[in-house]
Amino acid sequence: MTAASYDVVVVGAGIVGVACADQFARRGMRVAIVDRDMVGAGATAAGMGHIVVMDDSEPQFSLTRYSQTLWQGLRLELPDDVEYEQCGTIWIAADDEEMAEVWRKREYYNKRGVPTEVLDAQTLQRLEPNLRPMAGGLLVPEDAVLYPPCAARFLSERAQAHGAKFLLGDSVAQIGQGRVHLSHGLQLAAEVIVNAAGAYAPDLTPGLEIRKRKGHLVITDRYPGFIRHQLVELGYLKSAHSVTSDSVAFNVQPRRTGQVLIGSSRQQGAEHREVDNEILVRMLKRAQEYIPDLMQMSALRTWTGFRAATPDKLPLIGPWPADKSLFLAAGHEGLGITTSLGTARLLADHITGAKPEIPIEPYLPSRAAKVEVHA
Repeated sequence: MTAASYDVVVVGAGIVGVACADQFARRGMRVAIVDRDMVGAGATAAGMGHIVVMDDSEPQFSLTRYSQTLWQGLRLELPDDVEYEQCGTIWIAADDEEMAEVWRKREYYNKRGVPTEVLDAQTLQRLEPNLRPMAGGLLVPEDAVLYPPCAARFLSERAQAHGAKFLLGDSVAQIGQGRVHLSHGLQLAAEVIVNAAGAYAPDLTPGLEIRKRKGHLVITDRYPGFIRHQLVELGYLKSAHSVTSDSVAFNVQPRRTGQVLIGSSRQQGAEHREVDNEILVRMLKRAQEYIPDLMQMSALRTWTGFRAATPDKLPLIGPWPADKSLFLAAGHEGLGITTSLGTARLLADHITGAKPEIPIEPYLPSRAAKVEVHA
């Protein structure tokens, strides 16, 4: 039974999905978004909320920087509970080798218009006195943090104000050929279907090269002023972005509440949501190597989530080659919060024929499609 017809049906109400729904609805399209869970659950609720520019590749830089500027443009509209804070990121260099990476990173960013400041050991210690002595670091002052579930709620409410319909609490059984089949037998018809189901996108679109990468986070009690910036080790670029092995890296974030959010870990092939004590201990020990006084702090909660990872660490944005009605907005790994707005804008521009501000080609699913063919 087909209940209704729409211009666009978005599958997945995480922050990428609701950003897409918001973008399409504000362009006057009839939009529905479906999810078995509430808005902003899943990876969105499990994420750190770091709005960060990254430079693993030129396409990654382009999308993260583009998206960051979109967040900056939106910040005055965000309600207080989104907790948008432009605290900046400091990439921590532990030794001279990593200081060489600081200078490389600075040159790369500055050539592309991203403000940075190289910090020597003394300046770093003054800015972050709870860090153990380090060689220095790179401050990227336009990076920010926010609280992802409330950011997703804001985008969903704005989409609804422009007519988007949210169908929550029912699983999607199948998508494609202009139809979204819900588990209780209802069908939605649409000219455009957007698979924004994150780590579960391959369940709905067989052939996607997206794998789950499990991560752990810890939130502490309130210690106002304990850290002032998002702090990330430069080793993060080598360890936490490995696509072949489990890893941990120092990555901590100040919250407006005075709490400290501690990450990060990556596990390959882990399917269970339970906390892995071995990985958790490794992650906390790594954090304590940088901030020894973390050992004295009280932890309030520990949780896990699944990131949607692609082999080349770039998301899949655009049409799926096997089905002209199907489009993807998935595979963002640990950058879904940052790149949600850019992803939505790129996809909406592509579908409506508007001129994009950055090229969509590096993110097209056709670059890595392995389409299943049934006899």
